[in-house]
Amino acid sequence: MMRDLGIYVHIPFCKKKCNYCDFISFSCFEDKYDEYFEKLKKEIIDRSVDNRGITTIYFGGGTPSFPDSKYIVDILNTIRENYNVKQDCEITIEINPGTVNKEKLLDYKNAGFNRLSIGLQSTHDRLLKLIGRIHSFDDFLKTYNLAKDTGFENINVDLMFALPTQTKDELIQSVNEVIELNPNHISLYSLILEENTKLFEQIQNKELELCDEELERKMYWITKELLESKGYNHYEISNFSKSGFESKHNLACWNQEEYLGFGLAAHSYLNNKRFSNSEKFEDYITNNKITEHEIQDDLAKRKEFMLLGFRKINGVSISEFERRFRINPLFYFRFEISKLVDEDLIEVDLDNIKLTNKGLDLANKVFEEFV
Repeated sequence: MMRDLGIYVHIPFCKKKCNYCDFISFSCFEDKYDEYFEKLKKEIIDRSVDNRGITTIYFGGGTPSFPDSKYIVDILNTIRENYNVKQDCEITIEINPGTVNKEKLLDYKNAGFNRLSIGLQSTHDRLLKLIGRIHSFDDFLKTYNLAKDTGFENINVDLMFALPTQTKDELIQSVNEVIELNPNHISLYSLILEENTKLFEQIQNKELELCDEELERKMYWITKELLESKGYNHYEISNFSKSGFESKHNLACWNQEEYLGFGLAAHSYLNNKRFSNSEKFEDYITNNKITEHEIQDDLAKRKEFMLLGFRKINGVSISEFERRFRINPLFYFRFEISKLVDEDLIEVDLDNIKLTNKGLDLANKVFEEFV
């Protein structure tokens, strides 16, 4: 039986690159839109797969909401025309405040988008300015309310914590202000300092200081408890949702489901292979070269299933591991599991092997056992 697929579409255009961002994206590239989207359509058509149901489609970036909506609608229509998109497919687009209006949102809605992911990051304008965002909190509120008025019910809001100079009280205030809006999904990400970013240079030059690790963990646990107390289910390390509004796209990745990535630098996982597109714009346009990163053998697939599974709060399903690989993970990884249980980083709970509270703080130590 052919398994279903997810689709990821990379839109590498922004109004302005954020200070912390190392994603492959470009500002002031408006003159490149036509050739990029034509190439993207061709790639989608040429790589069409037969008889594979498409359960999730995710437009990420960059800022997919920055280009004119006609480009985005055209790409989604191209996917529908060439793939078996299921009726209940979750179709998400990332949007940034200040890059959409009512007409754009109506275009997305009419085209079939049924989930929005809005990049807020903080409700404090001073922090938004510090990390290079193009919007204010007021801009976000206008965008959020416009999305609700347009008929979008499934909305995620992105927040960041452990930002330079951010206080615990500021984070709590941001989380409370977002909770008051009652979105169905909230993503909460700790800042990760990446090389070749403006923020990295500022830290290196001692213009700013990173949040210390102890404060970062306090922020994590305070916001986790706050969100759970308000009815949000903590279902993945960085994600909280109301019941039934978990991100299907992300869950599919954490459940080691296959997906196709289209666009500049997009990654794919298909037929036990992980591969990606060209990272340089002109290379992608003229002669996209696929780079193969891994052909997985049984051991690699089993290790990855464990690693990805530990990102979920419920952890790795023992029965699902047995169904896929015809062996019990408690036996197959008995040495790794025994070590991590002894260190109080994981626990076995009925059908699940999952992170303990200590494991949530030291998740990378758990992941390292399955790399």
